[in-house]
Amino acid sequence: MTETQRAVTKAVIPAAGLGTRFLPATKAMPKEMLPIVDKPAIQYVVEEAASAGLGDVLIITGRNKDNLVNHFDSVPELEYSLERKGDEGKLGKVHESSELAEVYFLRQGQPLGLGHAVGRARGHVGYESFAVLLGDDLIDARDPLLDRMIAEHDSRGATVIALMEVPQESIHLYGCAAVEATDDADVVRITGLVEKPAAAEAPSNLAVIGRYVLRPEIFDILDELPPGRGGEIQLTDALHQLAEGKGEAPVYGVIFRGRRYDTGDRADWIKANVLLGVDHDELGGEITDWVIGFADQLRARREG
Repeated sequence: MTETQRAVTKAVIPAAGLGTRFLPATKAMPKEMLPIVDKPAIQYVVEEAASAGLGDVLIITGRNKDNLVNHFDSVPELEYSLERKGDEGKLGKVHESSELAEVYFLRQGQPLGLGHAVGRARGHVGYESFAVLLGDDLIDARDPLLDRMIAEHDSRGATVIALMEVPQESIHLYGCAAVEATDDADVVRITGLVEKPAAAEAPSNLAVIGRYVLRPEIFDILDELPPGRGGEIQLTDALHQLAEGKGEAPVYGVIFRGRRYDTGDRADWIKANVLLGVDHDELGGEITDWVIGFADQLRARREG
């Protein structure tokens, strides 16, 4: 399939959550705008979509999310000021966020869950397959995942979900997939999905992480789906129906073995800043030296 014939060209990024785990930082600022080193988390996600060839990005927002819109818009007064100062480096960074892709915004309206947010994208997506990227999950650019998922979608004509092996004691924090092996060790056929099961009841240790390549048939299922866990429309429930055969095509999972950062958790958000900080082109050396010295201090404190 050539680039002009690609079945997947659009990405949907749900970003309507309240970010209550980060209060009070998110009282007046969207959690998606919390910085990871020197960029807001949402920019990493849009960059990932653009790198996979998805130049049409729809961000589903909620109340008090105007900062998201502003970030991907041009800022003439700031650009003019930087031009006058001759600061080409910073000017390039300002331009970068507004030139990544064609970014559109749509309000969710009511906070009725991830499935509801994805369903709101129907008018923009139309009758095409599309990718969904959750802003809480950052995938390291050095370990591309979306390209592989799109390739599996195109070759199999199937819905594709990203999975990751997690310790059994952590599976209750995720959606969990029941699977069958294929002839590829990194690809499985998904036969069912369970949202946050107890460890003893989990069908596997394969957790659903926040990347999906969905066929448009998902919209009809979401339209008919009753509220599930938490009284919300759960995307996992709709995908479970597809996995059980309700749709026209099967569901496959791509097992991701690369670097992923869960920025929806406060501790993991701090870790993401450190992990990406030590590899930063400009800051990496300084941060690495500091981390090594600080680790020695902590070790001495623990042993003292």
